[in-house]
Amino acid sequence: MIIIGIDPGLSGSICFFEDGKILDVVEMPTMTEGKKNKKQVNGSQIYNEILKRTSNLDKSDIKVVIEQVSAMPGQGVTSMFNFGQSYGILKGICSAMQLPVYFVRPAKWKKYFNLINSEKDASRTRAIEIFPYFSSQLSKKKDSNKADAILISSFFYETFKLED
Repeated sequence: MIIIGIDPGLSGSICFFEDGKILDVVEMPTMTEGKKNKKQVNGSQIYNEILKRTSNLDKSDIKVVIEQVSAMPGQGVTSMFNFGQSYGILKGICSAMQLPVYFVRPAKWKKYFNLINSEKDASRTRAIEIFPYFSSQLSKKKDSNKADAILISSFFYETFKLED
């Protein structure tokens, strides 16, 4: 079974995970749009990234896990709209590809890894502890989004059979 763990949003990441091991992690594909060159997720490229790694698999062997995000106090209206748009694009792509989609709240996977009330960078540290062979790809502070996608995948891998 391949698990595709997704930390949604413009700076998010997509992790491809199988049998407790990281196969690959890609930063969220984005593109610029309009006169102001505003960034948005590139749905076509997301589709291609998923298809490239799953085209030879039975759909029943693929599980997509998306972090279930919601509006947060203090965030601007425009940024929340853009974030919601990215989330919707991910859901739409997975639906169109007929892939089973599961959602996990941040509090749930973070509690599992003891990351509640910790710094954003703590997930990167935890991912390096659990997957030391992948540490070279998590060396920068900005890689915490990759670490989130990895931990979302790992959480699902370790708990999915319990909830089934």
